[in-house]
Amino acid sequence: MAVGIFDSGLGGLTVLDAVQKRLPEVPFVYLADSAHAPYGVRDAQDIYELTTACVARLFEADCDLVILACNTASAAALRRMQENWLPPGKRVLGVFVPLIEALTERQWGDNSPPREVAVKHVALFATPATVSSRAFQRELAFRAIGVDVEAQACGGVVDAIEDGDMILAEALVRSHVDALLRKMPSPDAAVLGCTHYPLVAEVFQDALGPDVKVFSQANLVAESLADYLGRRPEMLGSGTESAYLTTGDPKRFGNHATTFLRRKITFEAA
Repeated sequence: MAVGIFDSGLGGLTVLDAVQKRLPEVPFVYLADSAHAPYGVRDAQDIYELTTACVARLFEADCDLVILACNTASAAALRRMQENWLPPGKRVLGVFVPLIEALTERQWGDNSPPREVAVKHVALFATPATVSSRAFQRELAFRAIGVDVEAQACGGVVDAIEDGDMILAEALVRSHVDALLRKMPSPDAAVLGCTHYPLVAEVFQDALGPDVKVFSQANLVAESLADYLGRRPEMLGSGTESAYLTTGDPKRFGNHATTFLRRKITFEAA
């Protein structure tokens, strides 16, 4: 009954933590491609090849369903994987859709035509690769009309978080928020389009001000996954044990993960 969770590094642990709390009976296999992180500065073909290799590894670990807990991989690789690559009986889901459903106040699976929604001006903070893909805007257009999106590529934030330099991460967040506000002075809402960013969500909120609603992904993805598995229990797969894998140094990454989650977590080589 294992479900795979994939990220390029530490950020997906925010999703892992949320889904483990929401679905404590489900084993999860987490795979971090830390040897090749960060993904946000890579080109689309490189991201696709790295993502498919890691998802294939999770399929080998008896995961029939894999969550791409990485916005960059969801933006640059997911659609191509779903259309051209997936083996029979396997599923890969991304993290954009639950976020957009919450933003537009639509229920899961609502395939009605796009309509006007309460939010009109949205600030998107994401990696350079996610911003350049325009995947967020594409998915949003399926569900809503009349929404202005201003995207800000937040270079350096993921690297700082991965290195544990939260002082630098905070400084970079404030700089990127200032840059966005010069382009969109009064956003209604802000989307943290990277699973690393919940670690600095309070900094985003403080820099944006109390009137901007900040949407983060972990709990939204957890609720969406619980709903999906409730309707598709066969996608739990045949695995029965949780596991934590990395393509990098397991001890070093495990130490970072333990600090990140504030609980002991031991990684093995992928």
